[in-house]
This record gives sequence, structure tokens and C-alpha cells, in this order.
Amino acid sequence: MLHRTELLRIFCCAAESASFREAANRLGISPQAVTRAVQELEAQFGEPLFHRSTRQVRITAFGEQLAAEARPALGSVEQLFQRHSREQRQDLAGSVRITAPHSLGRNVLVPLLAPLLREYPQIKLDLRLSELIADSVDERIDIGVRIGFVRDRSYIARVIAPIRLQVVAAPALLQQHGMPDNVQALQDLPLSALVDHNTGRIWPWYFADQQQFVPGQPAFTTDDQESECAAALAGLCVAQLPDYLVTEHLASGRLQAVLGDAAPEPFELFIYRPQRGPVAARVRLVYDHLFQQLGAALSAL
Repeated sequence: MLHRTELLRIFCCAAESASFREAANRLGISPQAVTRAVQELEAQFGEPLFHRSTRQVRITAFGEQLAAEARPALGSVEQLFQRHSREQRQDLAGSVRITAPHSLGRNVLVPLLAPLLREYPQIKLDLRLSELIADSVDERIDIGVRIGFVRDRSYIARVIAPIRLQVVAAPALLQQHGMPDNVQALQDLPLSALVDHNTGRIWPWYFADQQQFVPGQPAFTTDDQESECAAALAGLCVAQLPDYLVTEHLASGRLQAVLGDAAPEPFELFIYRPQRGPVAARVRLVYDHLFQQLGAALSAL
């Protein structure tokens, strides 16, 4: 049984056509479907809508009155759906501002977001790469991606994937200086140091059983993990880096893992958004896309 609105739509098309077959062709249905719809309406109203003969079909006076009343009602329904569709499209248009670390933004986030942005060209990406924890209100951040944990309860956060830290070095450097057999022996090697943008201090190196140390006299200091990785590849230093930066280089042999048994518990990569008011459809779309795709991309490494 068809919905009453659909019955009326078929009937109005039949009322404007020379025959049920012509109406069927216009609607893309069979003539029998037109006949059944008209018969069902006639049964509901208790009135004939068409005079039928073997040669022609002619609308009745009641049918003309019903068609005149039904057309504006059907038009209102169509306008309702069109307006809702326009509002949905408008809600999927506009800027989405994302903050993320440099090491994730260039090589990971942009490739993952590109297919979505091609599908929804009205969404404009505003990607801010920084190691600083941005104030979501002051900097109008819609979505953030960070490694560690969320300190601010005003954010809604979801863990995407574990991030493992690995100590790595170029094989030539290890041949020159020797392979360390414990954490303390690392201090005798040329080490890298990563500056924490939030404090200006050097990030400590983390190890199992909550061991950590800060490189005392680093051979290479930077505030950018991709540069730190490049320095390790060049044989300048031993570095502790996240797995998404080094997995490819370990597989190719350009880097070698050091002290794998002393690796710390993984950190968490999480995605967050401010907890304020309703979430625009475009923001929710990008948020859900990143949550799904970023987790899948990192798990494939």
C-alpha cells in the first residue's frame, strides 16, 4: 500500500495527462500502478475520480475538485523537503579549523582529509600546525588532534590509537659508537633533544618502569620532530620518536631500533572538540571522518 502523499501525486499526474499510460510514462511506473493508485483513492474517498471507457479516461467533477485541493498541498510538501535539503547543504558549508602537531599534519592528516574535502567542496579546511595546546575559544578551534592526555574537562575527547615511542639510530652511527645495552649507556651516545613548545624545556626520554632522563649535552636540538627524525636518518644522533615517523625507515633499514625491551607504555593519540553548544554538521562530519580514518591509518603502520 502506497503512502497517501504518493497516491495523491500519482492521481494529480493522471489528472493532467491524456491517459493512464501517459501518466505512467511521466512517472516512470507501470500503467497498472497508476490504475491501482486511482482505485485506492476512490475507495478511500468513496467517489469515482475518473469516468473510464474502452476508448478514453475522463476526470469526474469530484476528481477535478480533489486535484485542485491536492496540488498546493503536494507543493508544500515538496517545498518542505527542498528547504530541508538546502539547510543540510548549507550546514555542510563553511570553515572547519583543526589544530594538530606538525609531525601529523603534513604527512598524515592532509592525505586523510583530501578525499572528504573533494566530496564536500563547500567545507573549507583551516589547518593550524603547532605543538602548543591551543585555547579552543580564543583561537576558534573546532577540532584538535594531540598525543598524551586531555587536562581540560571542557573538551570532549576520544582516543584514536596508541602511539609507541622507539629509540632509533642510523646503522652507521651505531657501528661507530656501539650498541647500548641499557638505558644509562645512551648518555654516552650523541642524542637528540626535543624542545617542548609549552614550557621551553627539553622533553624527557621515557622508558619502561617509569624510567626517564633528559639528554644532558644533546648533539642535536630542535623543536620539530620531523627535523629530529631527519637528523637521525642523517646519522647525527640517536633519537626517541613516535612509531608513525619511523616505521617506514625501520622497515627499509635506514634506521635501527635500540633498547626495544625498555620501551615505555604507549601514549594515546586522541581527537577532541570543545564542549559548547550544538555541533555543526560539517564539524561532526570531519570529526567522525578523522576518528575513523586516522585510527585505521596508524594501525596499518
